[in-house]
Amino acid sequence: MVTTDAGTAARPATEAAGRSLRAALAGLPVLTRDEPIARDAVAADFAERYSGVPAVGVARPEPAVLYTAPVPPGPPVLLGLYGDEDRLRGWLPGLPERTTPQGAAALLAAGLPPVRVAAAPCQEVVAGEVDLRDLPVLTTTPRDAGPYLTAALVHAGDAGTGESALSSHRMLVIGRDRLTVWMVPGRRLGELYERAVARGERLPVTVNLGVPPAAMVASALNSRFLPEGTDKLTVAGGLAGAPLTLVPARTQPGAAALAESEIVLEGYLDGTLADEALPGAAPAGSLPEFLGYDGRARSGLPVITVTGVTTRRDPLYQAVIGPGREQSHILGVAGALSVALSLPSAPGLHVQDLHYSPAGGGMLLLAVAVRKDSAEADRALPALAEEVVRRHPFVKTVLFTDDDVRIRSAEELLWALTTRANLGADCAELPGHPPVPMDPSQTADWARARGGTPDVPARTYIDATTPYRLRAHTRRSFPPPRA
Repeated sequence: MVTTDAGTAARPATEAAGRSLRAALAGLPVLTRDEPIARDAVAADFAERYSGVPAVGVARPEPAVLYTAPVPPGPPVLLGLYGDEDRLRGWLPGLPERTTPQGAAALLAAGLPPVRVAAAPCQEVVAGEVDLRDLPVLTTTPRDAGPYLTAALVHAGDAGTGESALSSHRMLVIGRDRLTVWMVPGRRLGELYERAVARGERLPVTVNLGVPPAAMVASALNSRFLPEGTDKLTVAGGLAGAPLTLVPARTQPGAAALAESEIVLEGYLDGTLADEALPGAAPAGSLPEFLGYDGRARSGLPVITVTGVTTRRDPLYQAVIGPGREQSHILGVAGALSVALSLPSAPGLHVQDLHYSPAGGGMLLLAVAVRKDSAEADRALPALAEEVVRRHPFVKTVLFTDDDVRIRSAEELLWALTTRANLGADCAELPGHPPVPMDPSQTADWARARGGTPDVPARTYIDATTPYRLRAHTRRSFPPPRA
């Protein structure tokens, strides 16, 4: 990729970790792998050596690892940055210590809109020509359709309505300047795209790699639960404790890039479609999904045509491997906030914390710690579980505990499940919800193999709380600390 230097934007000498990937890295002991390694071997090497559940059967946090010599040559590849939840939370001073409706509301109240700047670190170097093959885009397994962007945020806006989208998608490189993008139905980017195509217009976008941690977490929030007029970048400013910055794209009027990104691809969506496959191949597999199983490729996906590439000097290329701790923590932290923003009130029942387990990829297994003020609260749990599953369709199991259980500890959850629940009586179905296709146990084939009907399996909730009138009988001998 032929490059020209665009100059350096003035910026403070110190940057908050939530607002800059580099500032986050500066405080970490980063592992460096300097030996040459093929791009299609990087993900497997990381999974074998460093990754945790659900990618491999080892419960461990992931270190940040920098592969400095990908082959063919390109920028160093960063994996594992978000592989430790405590590390991630430490970069976000605005993130509530416990995820409650009150804490989520306070975060929204503290939101800070992004600041627009004229020059930015992400435009220090401007590519003379576009060739996505110059980036070390990873092929995660030999079964993948090809090389995918996996830790990139697409940013787009609608000038007419003022709405914006900030979201992560899997994007397959199908040419030197083209990407397919898989948009889960109902996402804001899909709505903006469909409106633009209906008007006969292009939707200008930027694809941002190596973004601020606050932006990465905010991107995974469910836009439906944000108040009108509050966008994800405003929430990101609240998470970071200071506004994030945006800079106008150079080749796409109306588009803006996250100014602290490592690499930015500028382009547009115009209604062009392509299969999720390399030229000459039929759709087959895609990269691994968040639960640890291979995905399947899609047909007729929207195509982003890339018109410009800008970077920092000596940029880093950030990726995730799919079913690792990174994706689970990003989805889980943001998902818990989304649930907190959507919860209805229940008589005598107070949610004290919410946590998605990495065992469910940060989406399927939700633990809810509650405090009961009356016996009436015992009867409120089924309705609360139903509302959670209805509003958050990826949730498969809701596990209620008392507030003396540290729900971010897998062993604590198993302790509560073992000593405060009898599954024959305290586990109940929530029927009538569509399956999550990435979960093999939610298929008709699975149900038939179990000897049941091919009906869609129900969601479930488990009551591992002490009945209100018996709460004195389960007082812990050594109560755990609150944090």
